[in-house]
Amino acid sequence: MIDFNSLGYYSSWFIFVLPAMVLAGYAQIKINSAFGKYSKVSSGTGYTGSEVARTILDKNGLESVSIRQIPGKLTDHYNPTTRELSLSTSVYNGSSIASLSVAAHEVGHAIQHAEGYFPLVLRNNLAPIANIGFRLVWIFIVIGFLISPFFVQLGIAMFLTVVLFQIITLPVEFNASKRALLQLEGGIMPRENMKASKKVLNAAALTYVAATLVAVGQLLRLLVFSNSRD
Repeated sequence: MIDFNSLGYYSSWFIFVLPAMVLAGYAQIKINSAFGKYSKVSSGTGYTGSEVARTILDKNGLESVSIRQIPGKLTDHYNPTTRELSLSTSVYNGSSIASLSVAAHEVGHAIQHAEGYFPLVLRNNLAPIANIGFRLVWIFIVIGFLISPFFVQLGIAMFLTVVLFQIITLPVEFNASKRALLQLEGGIMPRENMKASKKVLNAAALTYVAATLVAVGQLLRLLVFSNSRD
């Protein structure tokens, strides 16, 4: 068990936050490497990411979900409010293993939304609160340092919503990847390319794991700070 009384605010950063940040850096290198490598390998289907996304959407009765092209790298996402799938240029126009894998993953979120997948519903409802908590937590921590420990506790409570959001994100992302692989295996991606597709999606999943550990580490650090204030 961790003895918070024996930890200082700065030493807690090395114990709780630094290891998670190292993992986050590794995860970013991993996804960039995997995406970069398999962006250069043809999927063997002749289809682009946007075409595969449209095929999977229609196959699952989601003809009303629109697809648009957006700038940036790995900026792909699904918006449940507008029922719109946004694919980055390289994914939208690309026919590589990476392009099809990422496109299918985002469609996985659209399928989750259509089916009312509970972790996704929970994450969507928590997102506005978590965004507020992320923006205001350090303001309350500073106020608590200057005025009253009560504001530190309030800041920690707000940051807890950020941690919960990150934790809930994990099953959402893993499930979307699982759905993507099932769809690709169902006659879209050649069998010999499925292993590479899994590598791309596993690398992407690691970034979410790292982000969650960073958030948990920051929360533990704030608890150390709160305990020192008390």
